[in-house]
Formats: sequence, C-alpha cells, structure tokens
Amino acid sequence: MYKIICDFVMKVISFIKDIIDEKRVTKNAYKLLTKRKDGTLGPLFINKKLRIPTGVWLESEDHPTKGYTHRPGWHTTTIPEAPHLSIKENRVWYKVKIKNYYKVSRPKQQGTVWLVAQKMKLIKPIKGVLND
Repeated sequence: MYKIICDFVMKVISFIKDIIDEKRVTKNAYKLLTKRKDGTLGPLFINKKLRIPTGVWLESEDHPTKGYTHRPGWHTTTIPEAPHLSIKENRVWYKVKIKNYYKVSRPKQQGTVWLVAQKMKLIKPIKGVLND
C-alpha cells in the first residue's frame, strides 16, 4: 500500500511540475500584424509573404533583411503599443503566446521592451487597439 501511495504522489508531483514548467516557459505578449484583403495575417516587414495561422505554435525563421538589425525571431511586445509604427487600416494587434524569448530594451518611442521569441502562437485579436 505504501508503494502505491508513493507512486501516486510522485505522479501528482510530476504532473504539477509539468504545469509549472509550461507556465514558466510561455508568456503572453502582443504582435502587430498585417491583415490582408483575403483575411490572412502576416508580418509587417520581414518575410511579408508568410501567412500566419491562429492557434498553431510556429518556429521562428531567420530572414536577414537589408536596412533592419539582424534579430532572428518573432518580434513581440509586452503591451499592445508600438509608437514608432504608423496606424494603418490593415494592421491588427493580436494576443500571442511565446516561448524561448529574450528581452530587447528599446527607446520609449519604440515601446521600451521587445520580446524576441523562437516560438509563437496567435491567440486572438485585441479589440479596441487599432482593430475597431
């Protein structure tokens, strides 16, 4: 009986650890996207032809682009603000989940902090922020 209880407790501990690890390695963030006339979503500048589906974990790709600092990964923000980007009708903010990210300090006029992630999943559009 003792062994059965110990095995059960170890499974519960393992399960809880997995939940904690998942919460620790994923973070909520925000991404400004282009919404095309056909309704698909894509990046604003780098690899603009890419179609980004919602609800799917995507690995980042490396696309060095002339005129841009080389920072491979999905560029996201901690809040849905990007003061350095113009407001356009075809741009939409999305709440995203990110994994394997690092912070990049930016000037206030560029949003102060960017999170550059190796994995990203689109969750949902943010209402009331450029999307209305």
